[in-house]
Amino acid sequence: MTEIRTRFAPSPTGYLHIGGARTALFNWLFSRHHKGKFILRIEDTDRERSTQEFTDAILNSMEWLNLDYDEGPFFQSERYDLYREAVKKLLDSGKAYRCRCTKDELDAMRAKALAEGKPPGYDRRCRDKELKESDGPFSVRFAAPVDGETVIEDMVKGTVVIQNQQIDDLIIMRSDGTPTYNFVVVVDDATMGINHVIRGEDHLAIRQSRYRYALLLVTLLLNSHMSRLSLVRTRQGSAKGTAQHRSKNTGTRDLLQKP
Repeated sequence: MTEIRTRFAPSPTGYLHIGGARTALFNWLFSRHHKGKFILRIEDTDRERSTQEFTDAILNSMEWLNLDYDEGPFFQSERYDLYREAVKKLLDSGKAYRCRCTKDELDAMRAKALAEGKPPGYDRRCRDKELKESDGPFSVRFAAPVDGETVIEDMVKGTVVIQNQQIDDLIIMRSDGTPTYNFVVVVDDATMGINHVIRGEDHLAIRQSRYRYALLLVTLLLNSHMSRLSLVRTRQGSAKGTAQHRSKNTGTRDLLQKP
C-alpha cells in the first residue's frame, strides 16, 4: 500500500487561527491513523505580509497543540529555483505561455465580461502569440485545457466534474519573476509526494484546475455571522487565534473540541 502523505501549509501572514488548527488536526489524524507521514510547509511567498513573528507563532502553536510533524518545516521562499525550473519546463512543453497584457487590459476584460453577464476571466489573447523572452516584460500563464472536462475524485463528496471551459488560464509566474501561490503549492505537493489533501470545501473551486490526487474537503467552521472563523473581523468579536487561547491557559483538548 502506498504510504499516506498529508501536509499542513499555513501562510505566515497572521497568527494561526482556529480554522487553520482544525485543518492541521485533520491532516495529522489522517496520517497518524494510516501510519503515514505528516509534513509541515510554510507558504511564505507573500513577501510583503509574511513575517518571522508570525512564522514563530505558527511553529509555537503547532508545538502547543502537540501536532508533531515528520518532515519540515519547509519554506517556499527557499525553493524559488525549483519553481522557476518548473515554469521553464511548462513553457518548453507548450503547457504554459508568456502574456504581455497590462493591468489596464486585464481590468477592461473583467469589466467587459461582467457587463455581458459572464464570469470574469482571461480571454487568452496571448495564448497563440508564441511570445519570446526577448519580447519584453511578461507574466507566464498555465495553458488550461479548453475542451472536455476535469474529474476530481473527492473522498468526501465523491466524483466532482468540472467543464474545462470554466477553468481560467491562471498566472503561474508574475512579471517580476516571482511564482504565484496557486502554482508553487502544486509543485511542492508533487515534489514532496503529497497524495492526500485535506482542506475546507471552499478550496474545491480554487484548485479545480490543479489537483489530480485524493481530496478530502471538509465543511467550514463558521461563526454566528456565518463568516469563516479564521477570517472573522474585529467588529464581529475578535477572532481568537491559538496564541490567545494559549495565553488564557485554554487546554488543547478543550480548544480542539470547542473552537
